[in-house]
Amino acid sequence: MNRLTVCLAALATSTLLLSGCAAALSPAATPAQTPAAGAGYPVTAFNCDRVVTVESAPERIVSIKSSATELLLALGVGDRIVGSAFLDGPLPESLETTGADLNVISDFLPGQEAVLGLNPDFIYGGWESNFTADGAGERDALETLGVGTYVSPAACKGERMPNPLTFDTVFSEIEEAGAIFGAAPAAADLVSTLRNELATLEPVSTDTSALWYSSGTTTPYVGAGIGSPEMIMKAAGLSNIFADVSDTWTSVGWESVIEANPSVIVLVDATWNTAASKIAHLESDPATQVLDAVKNQRYIILPFASTEAGIRNVEAASSAITQLADLNE
Repeated sequence: MNRLTVCLAALATSTLLLSGCAAALSPAATPAQTPAAGAGYPVTAFNCDRVVTVESAPERIVSIKSSATELLLALGVGDRIVGSAFLDGPLPESLETTGADLNVISDFLPGQEAVLGLNPDFIYGGWESNFTADGAGERDALETLGVGTYVSPAACKGERMPNPLTFDTVFSEIEEAGAIFGAAPAAADLVSTLRNELATLEPVSTDTSALWYSSGTTTPYVGAGIGSPEMIMKAAGLSNIFADVSDTWTSVGWESVIEANPSVIVLVDATWNTAASKIAHLESDPATQVLDAVKNQRYIILPFASTEAGIRNVEAASSAITQLADLNE
């Protein structure tokens, strides 16, 4: 077996690292290979169920999910991304040039071989589930290989799950990522800009009832009361019909949607689950055809990548305000 195969076996079984494996995979695997710590290092972050300590700015980063990739590009460290994966849609226009040369290794969750073959020293994931034996690798095993990991704090589960998620939480992640990746000034500027944009939002309504429809046909998966859907809807002046559900997203029955009869439906548009497909379902299913929002085609469409906690959440709220104003004309 080659060294990469041996390392993958070690990851899969969570056994002790075999001799020479770390050196084959990560330039940060031994003290001699670790760059001298610069100003602001080490950085320590309490991330989901663990403490992450970063001794120096990561130089070979793999990003998983649009939210992680877009933040890195916005911080100006795109030249250090050796691979990205699981992008939920195209980059926003503001990042198209910066991200033009992204090495997209998978349209979905990449496997360990694809990730470790890039010799990364750090992996930034948008979801905790990105770090499994069937995905990029388990976090403990990756750490043994000298590969640092970080999960978007908004996606943490259990006691570390934001309850509720707020824009302050999102801005804190940007600042923490800035510290981890050696881009603190850029992070501070980005947060300042987003705070100013958030402060200028002017919802056209404060009580328009809304359903946040993410996916699902037989059983819809919808925005609940403590995650980014609720945060964005609240900023846009929309009243979430499932705001009383203490979760980020949840599965519901169409009966409860029909009973609530929302005034508008927010549709999440992803490459793997388009807004058009959801509209087709809503308008063809006799059960949902009766909804006022469907009969009057009162849809607000938001790109998936703008709806997970990240740099585009203020933009999503602003777009929802504009679209609602157009619907009300």
